[in-house]
Amino acid sequence: MTFAIIPLMSVAIEQPYHYRRHPLVEPDWTRLPGWRDVTTAQWEDVQWQRSHCVKNIRQLREVMGDLLTDEFYADLDKDQAERATMSILVPPQMLNTMVPATGDAGMPSAGAAYTAAFYADPIRRYMLPVFSDRRSDWPSHPKSSRDSLHEQDMWVAEGLTHRYPTKVLAELLPTCPQYCGHCTRMDLVGNSTPQVTKLKLAGKPADRYGAMIDYLRATPTVRDVVVSGGDVANMPWKNLEAFIDQLLTIDNVRDIRLATKALMGLPQHWLSPEVVEGVGRVAATARARGVHLAIHTHVNNAQSVTPLVAKAARAMMDAGIFNVRNQGVLMRGVNDTPEQLLDLCFALQDEAAITPYYFYMCDMIPFSEHWRLSLAEAQRLQHSIMGYLPGFATPRIVCDVPFVGKRWVNQNDAYDRELGISYWRKNYRTSIEAADADALSREYVYYDPIYTLPEAGQQWWRSAVDQDATHAASMEAALASRSVAALQATR
Repeated sequence: MTFAIIPLMSVAIEQPYHYRRHPLVEPDWTRLPGWRDVTTAQWEDVQWQRSHCVKNIRQLREVMGDLLTDEFYADLDKDQAERATMSILVPPQMLNTMVPATGDAGMPSAGAAYTAAFYADPIRRYMLPVFSDRRSDWPSHPKSSRDSLHEQDMWVAEGLTHRYPTKVLAELLPTCPQYCGHCTRMDLVGNSTPQVTKLKLAGKPADRYGAMIDYLRATPTVRDVVVSGGDVANMPWKNLEAFIDQLLTIDNVRDIRLATKALMGLPQHWLSPEVVEGVGRVAATARARGVHLAIHTHVNNAQSVTPLVAKAARAMMDAGIFNVRNQGVLMRGVNDTPEQLLDLCFALQDEAAITPYYFYMCDMIPFSEHWRLSLAEAQRLQHSIMGYLPGFATPRIVCDVPFVGKRWVNQNDAYDRELGISYWRKNYRTSIEAADADALSREYVYYDPIYTLPEAGQQWWRSAVDQDATHAASMEAALASRSVAALQATR
């Protein structure tokens, strides 16, 4: 008996999300009046990029010409004066991805149309926040704080946070090539603003790095070091290479992760010959010693993934980096829909060889409420993106719970949706809980944005909270946090 093989026709099935491959396009920077005469050679030069970063409103006007109305600049100026926790610092590479004009609609006309598109742009929303973006009812959550994750409390040396049993965070420097409005380390990173006088690292860099290495040599339970800041792209390569080389002499260190948003925000840095060759040297040493050397970057929207970003990521892989992974931040108006998250993940995975890894819920720092989503919203998003990506490239949405650490959004123990309070437990002690007998049985809390709650919950918070007193208390808490950190650093 023989069987006929009947060819099957592709059947169109209606899905909530429809996958289409989108080849990457570098937006045309010459569409912006201030960069009309910039050559490709200039654009791809890291020093040109660094020297032409937008740092203030005057420089933004010079680049944008007549595209934006005065309304936007007044809005930005008011935010910098009254709300901003980060000063303005936007590399040309990032500014060029705002209103990229690469789709069917093309370039909006100057004035009202372009300004409306600029206001709506997801990259603008977190890199150039304006006053009208912020909540007027609850600009800050009553439980927000400047060091919301208490990283400084857990410093075992200045800049070295030991929160997890086997992992540490090494904050080598307090600067970045770009300043994100939502920065979780706004207490330390960047320039002071009218709202935030930044913490200053007291020790000399060489002394701080030496203290970190000494701690790691003396602590064989630590196997994983995240090298961050700030952003390691702002550290002279020879200094960064020297630090990595020292890490590679410590037998218990098996994973090293370099944290840099600049792989996206300033890919020209990671494409410069000095850096590519240096990465090749440390990657070869890491491979020989059986250590995984990876890069973790921070991309929040598919618009940011351009051919130069993909080229930089592939250059790092070719140089011997074990993996390049993305840790985005979940933010309203930036990537808070399944379509935005999936578009980003496919752009990263398919076009740039960057593995989607985490999306963090935006931390509870001051003036961040307009960005934050509720736990319930995050849980729905996690559900919505399942099944489309390969398992190894399906990002986990995580809640970074104060004093607990990263937890998948479905790992909460309990959740009061009316008051927006979720409860969490943990299975390890941080470096400040050695003598805390209740650390593993205690419930820890995380709070939803109040405006996402039902009216009864919002009314409870309005009646329970004196916002002026809460703001004063958060400032006191920040000072206390720094005092604890200073004490820890002397031990």
